[in-house]
Amino acid sequence: MKALTATQFQFPGQKSFYKGKVRDVYNINDELLVMVVSDRISAFDVVLPKGIPYKGQVLNQLAQHFLSATADIVPNWMIASPDPNVTIGKLCDPFKVEMVIRGYLAGHAAREYAAGKRVLCGVPLPEGLKENDKLPHPIITPTTKASEGHDEDISREEIIARGIVSEADYVQLEKYTHAVYQRGVEMAKEKGLILVDTKYEFGKRDGQICLIDEIHTPDSSRYFYADGYEERQAKGETQKQLSKEFVRQWLIAGGFQGKDGQEIPFMDDAFVSSVTERYIELFEKVSGKKFERGDTTNIEHRVEKNILDFLSKR
Repeated sequence: MKALTATQFQFPGQKSFYKGKVRDVYNINDELLVMVVSDRISAFDVVLPKGIPYKGQVLNQLAQHFLSATADIVPNWMIASPDPNVTIGKLCDPFKVEMVIRGYLAGHAAREYAAGKRVLCGVPLPEGLKENDKLPHPIITPTTKASEGHDEDISREEIIARGIVSEADYVQLEKYTHAVYQRGVEMAKEKGLILVDTKYEFGKRDGQICLIDEIHTPDSSRYFYADGYEERQAKGETQKQLSKEFVRQWLIAGGFQGKDGQEIPFMDDAFVSSVTERYIELFEKVSGKKFERGDTTNIEHRVEKNILDFLSKR
């Protein structure tokens, strides 16, 4: 199994190239965005030293699955997927916030709550909650979209006051966020899962708000198994989950949380392989589809050829 960890393509009409933590993004003639989903993996806003084979394919194909399933709620950027690791879509002007929505007290929110915070991104939280408890209702806890380093929690009021997003647009983003999350909750329930929390990114093209990037993938979302959830909560046990949280927990156990001076634990082949299998398990569980492993023999060449073939036909 070979991992796709970097691309450096030059396409006809290419205007710019952006390398994110996981995605390599090519701007074609200020009209199309070619998004190559690599096998890089990040945690605590740090890209880990080894790629995870098939992780990019899992993320890309899950995102396609859910973008198609929510297109009746909100327009999205996707046009086509000419390769298992690639989505090509409309170039949009992105909003500089990520819309994080939480139905349960988990992950970052649980850590903040345990530290004594009772207001998260301007949203008050009730007393007496335990980690992984269901919240009285889903809450939106946005973050600023940092070009480098850590994204930062921010309140609705501050986003509007600072002019990051206009009030009219932000109200619409909130409506879309709640509606897409509800669809995700319903789809997860059908598969015996709980969509705990997730995040969405939006952009604008020709005055229209569009959903961009990935949605409801293990990199952007947290899932619990519904079976046994109540019993585990009652006993104070750890929830069985499908998400990237197990990678974060492995790093924490190895003394790494992305802070200065900390070293990333050694990622041996057995660990890398186990992460691949967890991602594939999540794909099959969440989508209800069988995962078809792409040919990774010469994955860079495969990806480049499929993109060029698509662009040549437009």
